Amino acid sequence: MTTARRDTYTPETLLSVAVQVFNERGYDGTSMEHLSKAAGISKSSIYHHVAGKEELLSRAVSRALDGLFGILDEPGALRGRAIERVEYVTRRTVEVLVGELPYVTLLLRVRGNTRTERWALERRREFDHRVADLLKAAQAEGDLRADVDIRLATRLLFGMVNSLVEWYRPHPGGGADPQQVADAVVHLAFDGLRTASI
Repeated sequence: MTTARRDTYTPETLLSVAVQVFNERGYDGTSMEHLSKAAGISKSSIYHHVAGKEELLSRAVSRALDGLFGILDEPGALRGRAIERVEYVTRRTVEVLVGELPYVTLLLRVRGNTRTERWALERRREFDHRVADLLKAAQAEGDLRADVDIRLATRLLFGMVNSLVEWYRPHPGGGADPQQVADAVVHLAFDGLRTASI
């Protein structure tokens, strides 16, 4: 049985197992022995694919960050009024979070104890700043309430979006639809942030 698993093992399946173990045990609480047992392969087989657990962490958080930063290059994030662009980015952020749930969960749990974790935290801050810039632009264009503190609004917005990793679970036969969740987040956030239409 072990031989069959070894024959079909890929860097992608190894990464998936590593992310699951990191999320369950915490990155610091995970050893190569834990990864080896969870994957059902020897430690030397893991080292055949990666240099160590930090490389697995780097690949995992990069996947989450690539998904998030990719949103900022999509047409919906680049064209139109700033309020429409920030709503688009928020909706797509929810969709990426749901689509890459284990990877984004891990990204949101890094503490900054390693070089990779510090890099991931810096990239997360950069993403937050880019969204804050869109909110500022929306306020300057008169579409966002003038009495809203942008830093606070950014933190509250990401607090709501990022909390999904704690409770959202995909259900094959039902449960909250990702589109429904994205709609709810956008309506809850921006109905309160938009200036009242006359």
